[in-house]
Amino acid sequence: MTEREILHNSLRHKPNPDNVVPYTVGFDCPVLQEKVNKHYGGNWWLKVRQFMHSPFSVNTTREMPIEGKPHYAKDVLGSIWYTGKLPWHLEKPALSEPSFAGYTFPTIDDFVGDLEKNKTKQYAKEQYEQRPELFRLINMGWGIFEQTWRARGFEETMCDIALEPEFYAELVDRIADLYVQMIEYCADVDADAFLFGDDWGSQTGIIIGPENWRRFIKPAWKRVYDKVHAQGKYVISHSCGNIHEIYPDLIEIGLDMHESAQPEPPGMDPFELKKQYGDKMGFWGTLGSQSIIPFGEPDEIKAHIRKLKKEMNVNGGYILAPAKPFQPETPVENAVAVIDALIEDLH
Repeated sequence: MTEREILHNSLRHKPNPDNVVPYTVGFDCPVLQEKVNKHYGGNWWLKVRQFMHSPFSVNTTREMPIEGKPHYAKDVLGSIWYTGKLPWHLEKPALSEPSFAGYTFPTIDDFVGDLEKNKTKQYAKEQYEQRPELFRLINMGWGIFEQTWRARGFEETMCDIALEPEFYAELVDRIADLYVQMIEYCADVDADAFLFGDDWGSQTGIIIGPENWRRFIKPAWKRVYDKVHAQGKYVISHSCGNIHEIYPDLIEIGLDMHESAQPEPPGMDPFELKKQYGDKMGFWGTLGSQSIIPFGEPDEIKAHIRKLKKEMNVNGGYILAPAKPFQPETPVENAVAVIDALIEDLH
Protein backbone atom coordinates (compact mmCIF):
# COMPACT_ATOMS: atom_id res chain seq x y z
CA MET A 1 0.00 0.00 0.00
CA THR A 2 1.12 3.56 -0.64
CA GLU A 3 1.50 6.05 2.19
CA ARG A 4 -1.56 7.87 0.85
CA GLU A 5 -3.64 4.68 1.02
CA ILE A 6 -2.37 3.96 4.54
CA LEU A 7 -3.49 7.38 5.78
CA HIS A 8 -6.86 7.06 4.06
CA ASN A 9 -7.30 3.75 5.88
CA SER A 10 -6.28 5.37 9.14
CA LEU A 11 -8.72 8.26 8.78
CA ARG A 12 -11.47 5.76 7.99
CA HIS A 13 -10.57 3.80 11.15
CA LYS A 14 -9.47 0.74 9.24
CA PRO A 15 -6.43 -1.35 10.18
CA ASN A 16 -3.42 -1.25 7.89
CA PRO A 17 -1.48 -4.29 6.65
CA ASP A 18 1.34 -5.24 9.01
CA ASN A 19 -0.05 -2.63 11.48
CA VAL A 20 2.00 0.14 9.86
CA VAL A 21 1.94 3.23 12.10
CA PRO A 22 2.03 6.53 10.18
CA TYR A 23 4.31 9.12 11.75
CA THR A 24 5.69 12.62 11.31
CA VAL A 25 8.58 14.47 12.94
CA GLY A 26 9.69 18.09 12.79
CA PHE A 27 12.22 20.49 14.28
CA ASP A 28 11.89 24.00 15.68
CA CYS A 29 15.69 24.19 15.92
CA PRO A 30 17.97 23.85 12.86
CA VAL A 31 21.01 23.40 15.11
CA LEU A 32 19.43 20.36 16.75
CA GLN A 33 18.53 18.89 13.37
CA GLU A 34 22.14 19.31 12.24
CA LYS A 35 23.31 17.42 15.34
CA VAL A 36 20.82 14.63 14.65
CA ASN A 37 21.99 14.40 11.03
CA LYS A 38 25.58 14.23 12.25
CA HIS A 39 24.65 11.33 14.53
CA TYR A 40 23.15 9.42 11.60
CA GLY A 41 25.90 10.40 9.16
CA GLY A 42 23.44 12.28 6.95
CA ASN A 43 19.72 12.87 6.59
CA TRP A 44 18.87 9.43 5.19
CA TRP A 45 16.60 8.86 8.19
CA LEU A 46 14.24 11.53 6.82
CA LYS A 47 13.68 9.41 3.72
CA VAL A 48 12.97 6.07 5.40
CA ARG A 49 9.26 6.72 5.03
CA GLN A 50 7.56 10.03 4.34
CA PHE A 51 3.78 9.86 4.66
CA MET A 52 2.48 13.27 3.60
CA HIS A 53 3.35 16.58 2.04
CA SER A 54 1.81 20.04 1.88
CA PRO A 55 3.02 22.14 -1.06
CA PHE A 56 -0.20 24.19 -0.99
CA SER A 57 -1.02 26.61 1.83
CA VAL A 58 -3.40 29.52 2.23
CA ASN A 59 -1.74 32.25 4.26
CA THR A 60 -4.52 33.28 6.62
CA THR A 61 -2.57 36.20 8.10
CA ARG A 62 -0.46 37.71 5.27
CA GLU A 63 1.77 40.05 7.25
CA MET A 64 3.39 42.73 5.08
CA PRO A 65 6.42 44.82 6.20
CA ILE A 66 5.66 48.46 7.01
CA GLU A 67 7.83 50.79 4.98
CA GLY A 68 10.12 52.91 7.14
CA LYS A 69 9.43 50.83 10.26
CA PRO A 70 11.92 47.95 10.55
CA HIS A 71 10.63 44.96 12.55
CA TYR A 72 7.00 45.96 12.13
CA ALA A 73 4.37 44.37 9.90
CA LYS A 74 0.67 44.80 9.16
CA ASP A 75 -1.48 41.70 8.73
CA VAL A 76 -4.40 41.29 6.36
CA LEU A 77 -6.87 42.39 9.04
CA GLY A 78 -4.95 45.64 9.53
CA SER A 79 -3.37 44.80 12.89
CA ILE A 80 0.23 45.88 13.47
CA TRP A 81 2.81 43.44 14.84
CA TYR A 82 6.29 43.87 16.25
CA THR A 83 8.37 41.20 14.52
CA GLY A 84 11.84 41.95 15.90
CA LYS A 85 11.96 38.79 18.00
CA LEU A 86 9.93 35.67 18.68
CA PRO A 87 7.21 35.45 19.72
CA TRP A 88 5.80 38.35 17.71
CA HIS A 89 3.92 40.99 19.71
CA LEU A 90 0.54 42.42 18.70
CA GLU A 91 1.33 46.12 18.83
CA LYS A 92 -1.94 47.64 17.60
CA PRO A 93 -5.14 45.66 16.88
CA ALA A 94 -7.07 46.63 13.76
CA LEU A 95 -10.25 47.15 15.77
CA SER A 96 -9.57 49.36 18.77
CA GLU A 97 -13.24 49.29 19.79
CA PRO A 98 -15.96 46.60 19.59
CA SER A 99 -17.39 48.19 16.46
CA PHE A 100 -17.03 47.90 12.69
CA ALA A 101 -17.69 51.61 12.13
CA GLY A 102 -15.14 53.01 9.68
CA TYR A 103 -13.47 49.61 9.23
CA THR A 104 -13.13 47.91 5.85
CA PHE A 105 -13.29 44.16 6.35
CA PRO A 106 -10.86 42.15 4.20
CA THR A 107 -12.19 40.15 1.27
CA ILE A 108 -11.26 36.74 -0.06
CA ASP A 109 -9.03 38.46 -2.66
CA ASP A 110 -6.93 39.91 0.16
CA PHE A 111 -6.17 36.38 1.31
CA VAL A 112 -5.71 34.48 -1.94
CA GLY A 113 -4.64 37.15 -4.41
CA ASP A 114 -0.98 36.29 -3.94
CA LEU A 115 -1.77 32.63 -4.64
CA GLU A 116 -3.24 33.54 -8.02
CA LYS A 117 -0.32 35.83 -8.84
CA ASN A 118 2.31 33.27 -7.93
CA LYS A 119 0.53 30.33 -9.61
CA THR A 120 0.64 28.39 -6.36
CA LYS A 121 -2.07 25.98 -7.49
CA GLN A 122 0.00 25.01 -10.52
CA TYR A 123 3.06 24.47 -8.34
CA ALA A 124 1.07 22.28 -5.94
CA LYS A 125 -0.29 20.24 -8.85
CA GLU A 126 3.24 19.60 -10.11
CA GLN A 127 4.45 18.63 -6.63
CA TYR A 128 1.54 16.27 -6.09
CA GLU A 129 2.16 14.64 -9.48
CA GLN A 130 5.82 14.07 -8.61
CA ARG A 131 4.93 12.20 -5.40
CA PRO A 132 1.53 10.59 -6.02
CA GLU A 133 2.11 8.06 -3.25
CA LEU A 134 2.01 10.70 -0.50
CA PHE A 135 -1.02 11.97 1.42
CA ARG A 136 -1.83 15.53 0.36
CA LEU A 137 -2.52 18.32 2.87
CA ILE A 138 -3.77 21.87 2.36
CA ASN A 139 -2.43 23.92 5.25
CA MET A 140 -4.67 26.77 6.42
CA GLY A 141 -2.65 28.19 9.33
CA TRP A 142 -4.33 30.45 11.88
CA GLY A 143 -7.98 29.75 12.70
CA ILE A 144 -11.24 31.55 13.38
CA PHE A 145 -10.89 32.09 17.14
CA GLU A 146 -7.29 33.23 16.68
CA GLN A 147 -8.35 35.69 14.00
CA THR A 148 -10.80 37.32 16.40
CA TRP A 149 -8.05 38.20 18.84
CA ARG A 150 -5.69 39.17 16.04
CA ALA A 151 -8.32 41.75 15.09
CA ARG A 152 -9.13 42.93 18.62
CA GLY A 153 -6.27 41.94 20.92
CA PHE A 154 -6.41 39.01 23.33
CA GLU A 155 -7.64 40.77 26.47
CA GLU A 156 -10.15 42.80 24.45
CA THR A 157 -11.50 39.59 22.94
CA MET A 158 -12.06 38.10 26.39
CA CYS A 159 -13.99 41.23 27.33
CA ASP A 160 -16.00 41.20 24.10
CA ILE A 161 -17.18 37.66 24.74
CA ALA A 162 -18.51 38.70 28.14
CA LEU A 163 -19.65 42.28 27.47
CA GLU A 164 -20.21 42.61 23.70
CA PRO A 165 -21.53 39.22 22.63
CA GLU A 166 -23.46 40.52 19.62
CA PHE A 167 -20.36 42.24 18.23
CA TYR A 168 -18.21 39.19 18.90
CA ALA A 169 -20.72 36.87 17.22
CA GLU A 170 -20.71 39.10 14.13
CA LEU A 171 -16.91 39.17 14.07
CA VAL A 172 -16.78 35.37 14.22
CA ASP A 173 -19.40 35.08 11.46
CA ARG A 174 -17.56 37.47 9.16
CA ILE A 175 -14.31 35.57 9.60
CA ALA A 176 -16.11 32.25 9.08
CA ASP A 177 -17.55 33.65 5.83
CA LEU A 178 -13.99 34.22 4.62
CA TYR A 179 -12.91 30.72 5.61
CA VAL A 180 -15.84 29.18 3.74
CA GLN A 181 -14.80 31.16 0.67
CA MET A 182 -11.19 29.99 1.11
CA ILE A 183 -12.39 26.37 1.12
CA GLU A 184 -14.38 27.05 -2.04
CA TYR A 185 -11.27 28.55 -3.64
CA CYS A 186 -9.43 25.28 -2.94
CA ALA A 187 -12.13 23.04 -4.44
CA ASP A 188 -10.03 22.23 -7.51
CA VAL A 189 -6.87 21.42 -5.51
CA ASP A 190 -6.40 17.65 -5.65
CA ALA A 191 -5.68 17.17 -1.96
CA ASP A 192 -6.86 14.70 0.66
CA ALA A 193 -7.36 16.90 3.71
CA PHE A 194 -7.30 20.40 5.13
CA LEU A 195 -5.13 21.07 8.17
CA PHE A 196 -6.50 23.97 10.21
CA GLY A 197 -4.98 25.61 13.27
CA ASP A 198 -6.96 27.24 16.07
CA ASP A 199 -5.67 27.07 19.65
CA TRP A 200 -8.75 26.63 21.82
CA GLY A 201 -7.04 25.14 24.86
CA SER A 202 -4.77 26.19 27.70
CA GLN A 203 -3.07 23.66 29.95
CA THR A 204 -6.16 23.60 32.18
CA GLY A 205 -9.09 23.83 29.79
CA ILE A 206 -10.87 25.73 27.01
CA ILE A 207 -9.56 29.30 27.01
CA ILE A 208 -12.97 30.96 26.68
CA GLY A 209 -14.78 28.14 28.50
CA PRO A 210 -16.65 25.28 26.83
CA GLU A 211 -20.03 27.04 26.84
CA ASN A 212 -18.70 30.15 25.11
CA TRP A 213 -16.82 27.95 22.65
CA ARG A 214 -20.06 26.13 21.85
CA ARG A 215 -21.96 29.40 21.51
CA PHE A 216 -19.55 31.30 19.28
CA ILE A 217 -16.85 29.07 17.78
CA LYS A 218 -18.52 25.70 17.22
CA PRO A 219 -21.16 26.90 14.69
CA ALA A 220 -18.50 28.75 12.70
CA TRP A 221 -16.25 25.73 12.37
CA LYS A 222 -19.21 23.50 11.52
CA ARG A 223 -19.82 25.64 8.44
CA VAL A 224 -16.18 25.22 7.42
CA TYR A 225 -16.01 21.50 8.16
CA ASP A 226 -19.22 20.90 6.17
CA LYS A 227 -17.72 22.71 3.17
CA VAL A 228 -14.57 20.58 3.38
CA HIS A 229 -16.53 17.33 3.57
CA ALA A 230 -18.65 18.44 0.60
CA GLN A 231 -15.41 18.39 -1.41
CA GLY A 232 -14.68 14.83 -0.29
CA LYS A 233 -11.73 15.91 1.85
CA TYR A 234 -10.90 15.17 5.49
CA VAL A 235 -10.83 17.74 8.30
CA ILE A 236 -7.74 17.80 10.53
CA SER A 237 -7.53 20.56 13.13
CA HIS A 238 -4.69 21.59 15.40
CA SER A 239 -5.21 22.84 18.90
CA CYS A 240 -2.76 22.89 21.74
CA GLY A 241 -3.73 22.29 25.34
CA ASN A 242 -6.58 20.66 27.18
CA ILE A 243 -9.62 20.36 24.90
CA HIS A 244 -11.10 17.01 25.94
CA GLU A 245 -14.28 18.75 27.17
CA ILE A 246 -15.25 19.63 23.60
CA TYR A 247 -14.29 16.35 21.91
CA PRO A 248 -17.97 15.28 21.69
CA ASP A 249 -18.75 18.63 20.02
CA LEU A 250 -15.87 18.28 17.57
CA ILE A 251 -17.03 14.79 16.66
CA GLU A 252 -20.57 16.13 16.22
CA ILE A 253 -19.46 18.82 13.72
CA GLY A 254 -17.27 16.42 11.78
CA LEU A 255 -13.66 16.65 12.92
CA ASP A 256 -11.80 13.67 11.50
CA MET A 257 -8.53 14.07 13.40
CA HIS A 258 -7.13 16.25 16.20
CA GLU A 259 -3.53 17.26 15.60
CA SER A 260 -1.14 17.86 18.51
CA ALA A 261 -3.12 15.99 21.17
CA GLN A 262 -0.77 17.01 23.97
CA PRO A 263 -0.72 14.22 26.58
CA GLU A 264 0.33 16.29 29.62
CA PRO A 265 -2.82 18.32 30.53
CA PRO A 266 -5.47 16.73 32.76
CA GLY A 267 -7.93 14.64 30.78
CA MET A 268 -5.61 14.30 27.77
CA ASP A 269 -4.10 10.89 28.44
CA PRO A 270 -3.93 9.45 24.90
CA PHE A 271 -4.71 5.87 25.90
CA GLU A 272 -7.91 6.93 27.67
CA LEU A 273 -8.86 9.22 24.78
CA LYS A 274 -8.39 6.34 22.35
CA LYS A 275 -10.71 4.14 24.41
CA GLN A 276 -13.36 6.84 24.67
CA TYR A 277 -13.28 8.47 21.23
CA GLY A 278 -10.96 6.40 19.03
CA ASP A 279 -13.74 4.87 16.94
CA LYS A 280 -15.11 8.32 16.06
CA MET A 281 -12.08 10.62 15.74
CA GLY A 282 -8.36 10.23 15.05
CA PHE A 283 -5.34 11.56 16.94
CA TRP A 284 -2.13 12.96 15.50
CA GLY A 285 0.65 13.55 18.03
CA THR A 286 0.34 12.25 21.64
CA LEU A 287 4.10 11.99 22.29
CA GLY A 288 4.84 14.41 25.11
CA SER A 289 6.93 17.43 24.13
CA GLN A 290 6.69 18.81 27.67
CA SER A 291 7.51 15.57 29.41
CA ILE A 292 9.08 12.41 28.06
CA ILE A 293 10.90 13.90 25.05
CA PRO A 294 12.99 16.45 26.97
CA PHE A 295 13.15 14.68 30.34
CA GLY A 296 12.94 10.94 29.67
CA GLU A 297 15.77 8.47 29.27
CA PRO A 298 16.34 7.11 25.73
CA ASP A 299 15.27 3.58 26.62
CA GLU A 300 12.17 4.94 28.37
CA ILE A 301 11.29 6.98 25.28
CA LYS A 302 11.62 3.96 22.98
CA ALA A 303 9.47 1.80 25.25
CA HIS A 304 6.78 4.48 25.42
CA ILE A 305 6.69 4.88 21.64
CA ARG A 306 6.32 1.12 21.23
CA LYS A 307 3.36 1.25 23.60
CA LEU A 308 1.81 4.12 21.62
CA LYS A 309 2.24 2.13 18.41
CA LYS A 310 0.60 -0.94 19.89
CA GLU A 311 -2.37 0.67 21.64
CA MET A 312 -3.11 3.86 19.70
CA ASN A 313 -3.01 2.34 16.22
CA VAL A 314 -5.75 -0.22 16.82
CA ASN A 315 -8.13 0.10 13.83
CA GLY A 316 -6.23 3.13 12.57
CA GLY A 317 -7.20 6.66 13.54
CA TYR A 318 -3.64 7.54 14.49
CA ILE A 319 -0.53 9.40 13.34
CA LEU A 320 2.35 9.14 15.80
CA ALA A 321 4.34 12.33 16.33
CA PRO A 322 5.80 14.59 19.00
CA ALA A 323 2.99 16.89 20.12
CA LYS A 324 5.22 19.81 19.08
CA PRO A 325 8.29 19.86 16.84
CA PHE A 326 11.57 19.14 18.63
CA GLN A 327 12.46 22.15 20.78
CA PRO A 328 15.99 23.60 21.11
CA GLU A 329 16.48 22.19 24.62
CA THR A 330 15.80 18.60 23.51
CA PRO A 331 18.85 16.42 24.25
CA VAL A 332 20.29 15.01 21.03
CA GLU A 333 20.20 11.48 22.41
CA ASN A 334 16.48 11.87 23.16
CA ALA A 335 15.69 13.14 19.66
CA VAL A 336 17.64 10.18 18.26
CA ALA A 337 15.73 7.78 20.52
CA VAL A 338 12.42 9.14 19.15
CA ILE A 339 13.55 8.74 15.56
CA ASP A 340 15.03 5.27 16.16
CA ALA A 341 11.74 4.09 17.62
CA LEU A 342 9.65 5.65 14.83
CA ILE A 343 11.59 4.00 12.01
CA GLU A 344 12.71 0.75 13.63
CA ASP A 345 10.00 -1.33 11.94
CA LEU A 346 10.44 0.25 8.50
CA HIS A 347 14.01 -0.57 7.42
